[in-house]
Amino acid sequence: QPSKGPDLLGYVGIEAVLDQMRRKTMKAGFEFNIMVVGQSGLGKSTLVNTLFKSKVSRKSCSPNYEEKISKTVQLQSVSHVIEEKGVRMKLTVIDTPGFGDQINNDRCWEPVLKHVNEQYEKYLKEELRVNRQRKIPDTRVHCCIYFLPASGHWLRPIDVEFMKRLGKIVSIVPVIAKADTLTLEERTEFKQRIRQDLVANGIQVYPQKENDEDAEERLLNNTIRESIPFAVVGTDREHQVNGHRVLGRKTKWGIVEVENVAHCEFANLRDLLIRSHLEDLKQVTHDVHYETYRVQRLTAGAVHQGGPNGCVGLCRQPPFL
Repeated sequence: QPSKGPDLLGYVGIEAVLDQMRRKTMKAGFEFNIMVVGQSGLGKSTLVNTLFKSKVSRKSCSPNYEEKISKTVQLQSVSHVIEEKGVRMKLTVIDTPGFGDQINNDRCWEPVLKHVNEQYEKYLKEELRVNRQRKIPDTRVHCCIYFLPASGHWLRPIDVEFMKRLGKIVSIVPVIAKADTLTLEERTEFKQRIRQDLVANGIQVYPQKENDEDAEERLLNNTIRESIPFAVVGTDREHQVNGHRVLGRKTKWGIVEVENVAHCEFANLRDLLIRSHLEDLKQVTHDVHYETYRVQRLTAGAVHQGGPNGCVGLCRQPPFL
């Protein structure tokens, strides 16, 4: 451990570094890539639109969008630049239409697995170039929201197989979709069963305990881990409640307020993804998942120099490409 330095005799201005970093970040903006996975009809597009309070989903951006079940899993992405109080974020939403919708869903996770690894490969190749870009475009998946149907039972085999494989290469946040179809007692029991299934099958979901950096972060993350999976409700419609406009789903017996923690856990999910852990999700992607991929690739394939534009390459292609 480094020893404590001498006490300063006057103001130096070290704290101004934070302002410098903030100005540079606001000027350059940043990227965030989020993947949504789940069978059709679970409200993936609606939830993403609700999270960012804008029409950012693939379905919302297609004027002639027609809902139909894909014969195979086909990944599609759409990007937007969102700005709030001078901070610009390039948001990319990757959708997975066709996942879990077939009679035979054998190995339906492979296109998703391939896409995630392809982004790591693309970043690695750019990183190995002799004359590389000053800022490498980041298309790596920083977070995967996995939608579970509100069945009230256990994890399905497809859920277990998907999360076991993808949890090793990307940060997964499981959510119970359309949770307003469950009673409070059913919701509590279902969440408990899912947590038991996750532990029994060795499934890693975000945030992982081994990535906690200090006691304060561990305390915060333990609270999050106790809430997983988040029981969420999504909507882009506003209703009048006690003189205020709120996002909610109107039913015969009342209005389910999306941002009311007494009604659902959407606010907790939003806080995790955007307000408290967004930067950590990106850091875990780079320092843990991408680093693991990078080490495996450089170990498996010998590195050679040369090629067009002074590119440093890999002798062998990974088996998934």
